[in-house]
Amino acid sequence: MKRGKRYQELAKLVDRTKAYEVKEAIDLVQEVAKAKFDETVEAHIKLGVDSRHADQQVRGAVVLPHGTGKAVRVLVFAKGDKQKEAEAAGADFVGAEDLIPKIQNEGWLEFDVVVATPDMMAVVGRLGRVLGPKGLMPNPKAGTVTMDVAKAVEDIKAGKIEYRLDKTNIIHVPIGKVSFGSEKLSDNFHTLMNAVIKAKPAAAKGQYLRSVAITSTMGPGIKINPAKITE
Repeated sequence: MKRGKRYQELAKLVDRTKAYEVKEAIDLVQEVAKAKFDETVEAHIKLGVDSRHADQQVRGAVVLPHGTGKAVRVLVFAKGDKQKEAEAAGADFVGAEDLIPKIQNEGWLEFDVVVATPDMMAVVGRLGRVLGPKGLMPNPKAGTVTMDVAKAVEDIKAGKIEYRLDKTNIIHVPIGKVSFGSEKLSDNFHTLMNAVIKAKPAAAKGQYLRSVAITSTMGPGIKINPAKITE
């Protein structure tokens, strides 16, 4: 993939042979973020597990202390009083079976996270082919299948993010905006890493944190020394 001149100039500021300490990397990711918009900072974490095995899956959710800087639209599937609780907590969309044709037939996907009460999962399951590939299916491990819909909505709005492995055993998640500054980005990064480390499967063998990098939306990747993260 050919990169533009601007990207190539910024990439020169990053030593590709070096694994930086966390503070250095976070300072550097802000230095190379030169786009005309507030770039998102993402973490990319490669783990020493095999996601093809059920006992080596790594998936969960964590509330970042400073949020992601993005307004998250929450859809809740619930009935009766639970609908009222979700609305009071700030859910953007609330409904039940009535939402199925809108999503299935009209292609409506103007939401970022889906929460459902357990009794609604049979209904939501009918949307598996639509929501599944987009990573939008509610999941108990992520706290998005719950009777406490108010807390789920409040946590998501406060900065709760879900992390999971992709097919190459890498987790990709946002940890904030460049404008957050070093301290807030560092807080978010360490909160995420602590959660991922605690989620280490018992079946995982050898080195768990294989590689860690952060990058801004338009900037080059910056490697972080995994050995320094837990110090």
